[in-house]
Amino acid sequence: MEINALLLAAGEGARLRPLTLDWPKCLMPIKGRPLLEYWILLLEELRIHNILVNTHYKKDIMEDFLNRERFNGLVSYVYESKFLGTGGTLLANKDFFREKTTLFIHADNWCHCDFQGFIDFHRYHRPRNTVMTMMTFRTSTPESCGIVELDNRGIVKKFHEKVKNPPGNLANAAIYLLEPEVLDTLQDLPNVSDFDIDVMPSLLGKIATWENTNIHRDIGTLDSLLEAQNDSVPTLDSSNLDDWQRDFENNSIHKSLKIQKN
Repeated sequence: MEINALLLAAGEGARLRPLTLDWPKCLMPIKGRPLLEYWILLLEELRIHNILVNTHYKKDIMEDFLNRERFNGLVSYVYESKFLGTGGTLLANKDFFREKTTLFIHADNWCHCDFQGFIDFHRYHRPRNTVMTMMTFRTSTPESCGIVELDNRGIVKKFHEKVKNPPGNLANAAIYLLEPEVLDTLQDLPNVSDFDIDVMPSLLGKIATWENTNIHRDIGTLDSLLEAQNDSVPTLDSSNLDDWQRDFENNSIHKSLKIQKN
């Protein structure tokens, strides 16, 4: 099973203002390294070597980060002059993912889990007749998340998107493995923008789930970004820092984050 990955990184990050007035949400530092860098190096470790990143907000900063030599041959990017939405981005780049399994990630998530286990479940153990696997997690604030109801095989039977008093706390982590049939569904739907709202309801009964029992945080909020600074992080090689990383160590975003913390 060959996997190509899409890292969604175009968002403006309105909930993180004033931090995102000057710096992109998905490049926010977690213990000194950009969130998106953790994602890219995780995918490389998983031997996923075809990674597409969409850009829109703070385009020049994003592309300066992505043009680093260490990402050559691993990451490509596409600029959206008009924000396409999560489903729109997938549809616009369908040729990149055609006939491949797609790892579809909202890159403003901070996620620790057995990612190889997630992939292996999708590859070998997901229920028959399902065309995608949704990562899920248990949330302490279910009213702020997309809550899912499952049948006895762990397949999604109902969605509750940010409603009061939802029936449970099992939330959609917005990290998916998609089979090519999902792209076929996208092409048949009118006016696709948001993947969760416009696409997934048409796939009910075909969405398997895998629960992340470790850490999942939406870094789109200041509280989550600050909490992530206390999490354990993967060890990244610091012995051969490039010019971008050396400049980033002196970036004012670190001072701004400390001010918000205090």
